[in-house]
Amino acid sequence: MNNKYKLTEEEKIIEEELDNYKAVTGKKREKIEKIIENAKKNKAISLRMTNFDLKKIKEKAKDEGIPYQTLITNILHKYITNQLFDKEEMLKTIRLLKEEKAI
Repeated sequence: MNNKYKLTEEEKIIEEELDNYKAVTGKKREKIEKIIENAKKNKAISLRMTNFDLKKIKEKAKDEGIPYQTLITNILHKYITNQLFDKEEMLKTIRLLKEEKAI
């Protein structure tokens, strides 16, 4: 196992079960490759948001040196893959855990 990359839980399961997977060929492989290719394609959408929120997103994107659409995409991806965390909540949890250990 390569520890260079942080794997999601799903990726960890796949890696652990890798030896149980079997190669596929022919039509089944073509079907799987088509599903994967379609999953990689971007889809243009229209999104309504307040001027205030858009302004703040553009400011954050500029601070990070990325286009604001990319920032929105990254936020949504992290949210749906349970990788988006509230910084203040995380710090609060860490403080509580430290307090529990001190008792």
